[in-house]
Amino acid sequence: MHIKPKVKEEAIHLSDLAWKEFPPTLSSGGIRWKMLHASPEMGAWTAIFDCPAGSSFNPHFHVGPGEYLLTKGRMDVRGGSEHGGDTVLAPAYGYESANARHDQTQFPVDSEFYMTFLGPLAFIDPDGTPIAVVTWDEAQRAYAG
Repeated sequence: MHIKPKVKEEAIHLSDLAWKEFPPTLSSGGIRWKMLHASPEMGAWTAIFDCPAGSSFNPHFHVGPGEYLLTKGRMDVRGGSEHGGDTVLAPAYGYESANARHDQTQFPVDSEFYMTFLGPLAFIDPDGTPIAVVTWDEAQRAYAG
């Protein structure tokens, strides 16, 4: 039997990382992010997002589940509570189940959140057809790019 090496621990100081523009093909309004961790063995990735007032993520669904911590501001998920979704006010924790679909994720005020994606995030056309699938590897390549 071959003994596999343990994955190395790491600690990241947020001030050591640059804010980078989140791909404008996947968002609008100037969302920035810092890629914090990629976990090939779990297919997971973790990032922190800076979302200016009026910004939003394009329609997407979570292929795997995810967890987030809204540290600042407000996030209207699936159109917000007035449209049958959730209105999340900081500080708040949220869980997104596998296959959770988000046609609208908007930030009406300056906001910031930390999220771990346990699997890819698929950005979709209005009819649900995937147009971009962001895996742990794609995320780290986009941030490095």
